[in-house]
Amino acid sequence: MQPRIPRQSAQEPGGRPPVPTDNDARLSAELAAVVSGARRRAVRDGDRQIDTAHLLHSLLEGDPEVREIFDAEPQFSRLLGYLVQRSIGYGLRWQGTVEDSGAVPVVTEAEGFSPLAAGAMEYACARAARRGGGPARGIDLLAAIVVDPQARAVEVLGRAGIDAGAVFMQVDTRFQRSG
Repeated sequence: MQPRIPRQSAQEPGGRPPVPTDNDARLSAELAAVVSGARRRAVRDGDRQIDTAHLLHSLLEGDPEVREIFDAEPQFSRLLGYLVQRSIGYGLRWQGTVEDSGAVPVVTEAEGFSPLAAGAMEYACARAARRGGGPARGIDLLAAIVVDPQARAVEVLGRAGIDAGAVFMQVDTRFQRSG
């Protein structure tokens, strides 16, 4: 039986760099676990592709550094509530649609990820490289998924009363201190 959300191949068509997968050496062990969790969540939710909201939910559950960013947010429990509700109705309007704002032209289509989520994964790897090498971490992916106002993760953050721009600034401040 084929998985509903296939794993990415080692080489993407058209000469594009490969989209990171759960076992990609460019990802920290924690981030690889986040990708696996997002994949399971997408399958469980009946979605065709992993989108940025799946990634955000998985980051909040599995990455202490990302969780620390949100622990100070008074709306954090509301955010978790929206993410949990996704599978029982809130996200149903997204089923069968592809998350793509058109603002991220780096990856036009990646099997298993929405175009926007695939671009975010690449951005996270590039951010890690700029930080001085080493694998991408959850904080890199968080920065990547909050920069596009059309991302489903940004919509969920907004509905919970959390400003995605402020989240990016917190992450960027950490990046500059660690870079």
